[in-house]
Amino acid sequence: MSKYAQELRNTAKAMMAEGKGILAMDESNGTCNKRFKNLDIEPVEENRRAYRELLITAPDLGNYISGAILYDETIRQSTKDGVSFVKAMQDAGIIPGIKVDTGAKDLAARPNEKVTEGLDGLRDRIAEYYEMGARFAKWRSVITIGDGIPSDGCIEANAHGLARYAVLCQEGGLVPIVEPEVLINGDHTIETCYEVTEKTLHEVFRQLYVQNAAYDQMILKPSMVISGADCSQQASVEEVASETVRCLMNCVPASVPGIAFLSGGQSEQRASAHLNEMNAKYRSQFPWRVTFSYARAIQQPALNYWKGEQSNVEEAQKRLVERAKLNSEASKGNYSQSMEKEPALV
Repeated sequence: MSKYAQELRNTAKAMMAEGKGILAMDESNGTCNKRFKNLDIEPVEENRRAYRELLITAPDLGNYISGAILYDETIRQSTKDGVSFVKAMQDAGIIPGIKVDTGAKDLAARPNEKVTEGLDGLRDRIAEYYEMGARFAKWRSVITIGDGIPSDGCIEANAHGLARYAVLCQEGGLVPIVEPEVLINGDHTIETCYEVTEKTLHEVFRQLYVQNAAYDQMILKPSMVISGADCSQQASVEEVASETVRCLMNCVPASVPGIAFLSGGQSEQRASAHLNEMNAKYRSQFPWRVTFSYARAIQQPALNYWKGEQSNVEEAQKRLVERAKLNSEASKGNYSQSMEKEPALV
C-alpha cells in the first residue's frame, strides 16, 4: 500500500465534492496554438500564459470546480503579478493536477490505431510535480472505432499503459485520473459504441487489478456511450444517459470514488444535458459520484469572447464561470435548457 494512501483517498474525495467537477486545461502547446489561430490570437507563450491566468483566476470558479488539469508549461507559470499558478489555484480552493502522458502515437503493426506513451521517466516526473504542488494527474488513451478496429491488441496496450501509470501515480502521491477515451469520430451507432466502451472498461479494470492499483484512490474519466459524430441515427439524450449508465454499472467497481466525464467533441449544451439526465434519472443507483471533467465544453465561450484582448478578460471569465455553474447543476441533476442564455447549439 502506498504511504500516501490516506492522502490519496482524501484528495479523490475532495476532487469529487458535491456539485463540483474538474476543469481540463491541459491542452498541449500545439493544440492551444491551433485554437488561438482559429480566433486570430497570436500563438505565443505569453498569450498561452495570459489565457491560463484568465481561467484559474476567474472569480468564484472554485465554487464549481474542484480541480484543474494543467500542462507542463502551465504548472511552471505565474500570474502577471508574480503569483505561481499553483499558489493561485490553491488560494481559490482548486486542486492542481497535471497531464503526464506524452501523447498518443501510432501503434506498431496496428494501422489507424494509437497507443499513449510516457511511462519512461514517469516516476521522476511524478516526484517533481508532487513537489511543485500537484495532487492528481491525468493520462489519456484513445480508442478509435472504424473498419475492423479497435483491435484487442490496441485495447490491451492502452489499458496496460493506463494501469502502469496509475500505480506509479499512487506510489508518488498523485491521484490518477484514468482516461480511456472512445472517440466520437466515425459513423458508428450507439450500439457499437456501447460494445467498444464496455470491452475497453473491462480491460482497463482488469489491468488495474493485475498491476495492483487501488480503486479507491483513483478517478475514472470515460467518454459517454454515444452515436458516432457522422452516424445518421443520433441517439437521444435519454438513450445516451441510459446506455452510458448501463455500461458503467457493468464495468466500474463501486469503490471508485467518482466518474468525471470528458466532453469528447460534444457541444457545450449537449454535454451538460447528457450529464444532467444521468444524474436526474439514475443518481440514486450510483455507488460513485458522477460529474464532469470538460475542456472545450467549459472553456470555449470564454476563449471565443477573450480573443487575446486584456479588456475582454472580465466578461470572458463570467462566461467561463457560467458554463462551470451550469455543469455543476447538471452534476446534481438540476440543469435545464431554460438556464441557457445562448440559443441551443445541439
